[in-house]
Amino acid sequence: MKIKPIAIYLPQFHPIPENDEWWGKGFTEWTNVTKATPLFKGHYQPHLPADMGFYDLRLEETRLAQEQLAKAYGIHGFCYYHYWFNGKRILHEPLDRKLKNSKEDFPFMLCWANETWSRRWLGEEKEILIEQTYSHEDDLNHIKWLIPVFKDPRYIKVDDRPVFVFYRPQQMPDINKTITIFREECKKNGLKTPYLIASNSHSIKDHGKFGFDDVLNFQPQLGVLPNAFNDGKSLRKLFSNLFFGVFSAKLKIYDYKCAKKLMKKKFDYNYIPCAFVGWDNTPRRGNNGIIIKNQDINIFSKGLKQDIDDVLEQKRNDESRFIFINAWNEWAEGNHLEPDNRNQLTYLSTLKQLFNNDVK
Repeated sequence: MKIKPIAIYLPQFHPIPENDEWWGKGFTEWTNVTKATPLFKGHYQPHLPADMGFYDLRLEETRLAQEQLAKAYGIHGFCYYHYWFNGKRILHEPLDRKLKNSKEDFPFMLCWANETWSRRWLGEEKEILIEQTYSHEDDLNHIKWLIPVFKDPRYIKVDDRPVFVFYRPQQMPDINKTITIFREECKKNGLKTPYLIASNSHSIKDHGKFGFDDVLNFQPQLGVLPNAFNDGKSLRKLFSNLFFGVFSAKLKIYDYKCAKKLMKKKFDYNYIPCAFVGWDNTPRRGNNGIIIKNQDINIFSKGLKQDIDDVLEQKRNDESRFIFINAWNEWAEGNHLEPDNRNQLTYLSTLKQLFNNDVK
């Protein structure tokens, strides 16, 4: 069976009351994207969409066009970020409308982005907008809401087990109990136990002891980049930036090839690889952002070939042969498969070629 590429999908591209209150009337991710400016000579900003334009995810035409594009270039399904805060859902409109629309037949799964929202955009809990809290009562309410979604025929499964990703499992106070609640409630409702994946996006070393079925080796792992979370000035930054011809002791600039080498890890257990397209979140954070420069399709392709080899070498169920691509549409992070004015369809075309030839 072929490997199944899963593109991570951001549902931020439509207005919601909360963002109106926090960021101003009509705010969407496009607000950040379009205000971006270059911070030095050769800095590629803003990233502007080519084929699809500045879309609104409330529109059926937009969602269908995304699905058709993804299908045409060999993507198996989308992994929607799912925002659940003690029973309150945010940015749910695209998924809700898909669930009611049989024409949107593209496979999908959910990743619970269980983070507190703040004004810092990188997950630091300062100037909190909405806090992520936990309780076993909420776990039960959460899985009860999820079960009808898991039963959707389009939902991605492994041996009939619905796949669900925890983005930051290490933040949960009793993840073992949460997993037990999820599994028991699914069985009570006639479902096989869910196929639960721990993302190591913020470091989880031993997924097995928590009872997960799999681990996602999330990328980019920004924490391995020197000074990545230091917004102040430093001599080390100055000397590093001079390599790029940039005289700044504050900006955080890294080379794409070097960054990917630092992030590349192999483990002594099975894991799902994740490839990231690029990274530049200065549209969100200005000169406090992290810029990975010299994004290159050949380096991306080489890394993805290695990911394919890694999956094929692992002893795993054929139906769990996933590779995640980060991301389909993280435009304000410079991280998108959707075509922009510079790269057009280059990344999607490479994906199609690689995954059409993934079986040795």
